[in-house]
Amino acid sequence: MSDSLIRFDKVSKFYNGGPAALDAVDLDVKHGEFVSIVGHSGAGKSTLLKMILAELYPSEGAVLIDMDDTQHLSKGEVTQLRRKIGTVFQNFRLIDSKTVYENIAFALEVAGMGDEEIEVDVPHVLGLVDLHDKAEHFPKELSGGEQQRVAIARAIVIQPSLLIADEPTGNLDPINTYEVVQILKKINDLGTTVVLTTHNKGVVDSVGGRVVTMDAGKIVRDDSGGQYML
Repeated sequence: MSDSLIRFDKVSKFYNGGPAALDAVDLDVKHGEFVSIVGHSGAGKSTLLKMILAELYPSEGAVLIDMDDTQHLSKGEVTQLRRKIGTVFQNFRLIDSKTVYENIAFALEVAGMGDEEIEVDVPHVLGLVDLHDKAEHFPKELSGGEQQRVAIARAIVIQPSLLIADEPTGNLDPINTYEVVQILKKINDLGTTVVLTTHNKGVVDSVGGRVVTMDAGKIVRDDSGGQYML
């Protein structure tokens, strides 16, 4: 088995005859890595993430997830792929009418888990994100940082091999940003691969891992030591 979880092989993406959103991108992310992807708006970060999720496909080249070429997956196989990937976004996307516990449980219900598994797994992830005392609260009763931690718990309760965090601290103050980053690092320490996109130099510095810098659809830097340079 290859140690690569994600591989982009000379991937280019064009929209409606315009300039390349991705331009001959080569990228290899190994199992268990924490990779921060940085770049200005329009650099290609969102397109890259959508390709990992098989929401978009390359115009040229190939994207392989666990050695499977996403362009050759059936609709059912794409569904299975996405069930192995947790996603966290800048806007928390919680269900306002459900409690914290119910928001997280819902992800397991969708994945076909039974009541016994839900009763074990939900409290476990609430402990991981330090929100066990907020289980019966509704999203509107939580701070922004707490809502994002619920979103992270919901993303990881399915035990994904990969967590994609797309600007997860974009709406948070510095203290909550720090707490969210520490949780992402903890999740990575437990073995989950994390791919984070951010504009925040402080986030990159506090993660301290590999940093991939994008500009105009290209990867212009790939540093192992947390260098944020734009």
